[in-house]
Amino acid sequence: MSRETAKPGELTGRTAVVTGGASGIGRACARRLAGAGAHVIVVDVSAGGAKDAAGEAGGEYRVADLSEPDVVDTLALSADILVNNAGLQHVAPVHEFPPEEFARIQRLMVETPFRLARRLLPGMYAQGWGRIVNVSSVHGLVASPYKVAYVTAKHAIEGMSKVIALEGAEHGVTSNCVNPSYVRTPLVEKQIAAQARAHGLSEADVVEQVMLEPAAIKRLLEPAEVADVVAYLCSEQAAFITGSSMPIDGGWTAH
Repeated sequence: MSRETAKPGELTGRTAVVTGGASGIGRACARRLAGAGAHVIVVDVSAGGAKDAAGEAGGEYRVADLSEPDVVDTLALSADILVNNAGLQHVAPVHEFPPEEFARIQRLMVETPFRLARRLLPGMYAQGWGRIVNVSSVHGLVASPYKVAYVTAKHAIEGMSKVIALEGAEHGVTSNCVNPSYVRTPLVEKQIAAQARAHGLSEADVVEQVMLEPAAIKRLLEPAEVADVVAYLCSEQAAFITGSSMPIDGGWTAH
């Protein structure tokens, strides 16, 4: 997607909530949506990071641990655009995977997006316009070993997004997923180290042999590239796109 697709000022008057907005993809989305004119509310567990990201985007921030879904009801939020981006990763084989970590990942990456959508949809319905963009993953479409909680959560958000698309269509609300492969973010940097331990490889070999092996384009994605697609899905040009999953995976799922 070109940076001209969602034009500067096109989202003026809109408010966008971006979860996990303190760094990585979320921060890039906050910056990109602000560049298109939206007022951005960054939600993140990191107070310093959220403040910095909000300042960069000229918006506001809320500090919250979204792995505790009840916190959603305590946040002062009203928005036309919801970007569900917050996530975490834990790498281990299924028979060694900590059940408490599996549950935590489901809360953060499935239940909290549901609660945020449930909270914000009535306002979107009332005005006849809304955009929900779920930052899923290539792992919402395919699986990889050692990531049972992450793959499960991403497959779940795909289904949730489609249900919201069907219910929201008559109200002018679209709901879509973006499905990036590995993005150059702090989360991925941590994954590289974890995958190295799990596979018994060097970190360089993890990037080359594990992360980039399935893709035709042999490089990591940049956060800004994902943010461009998110901004496009929030634009008027994308008004007929809903219930979709948009791979940004360098050809991974072309196999």
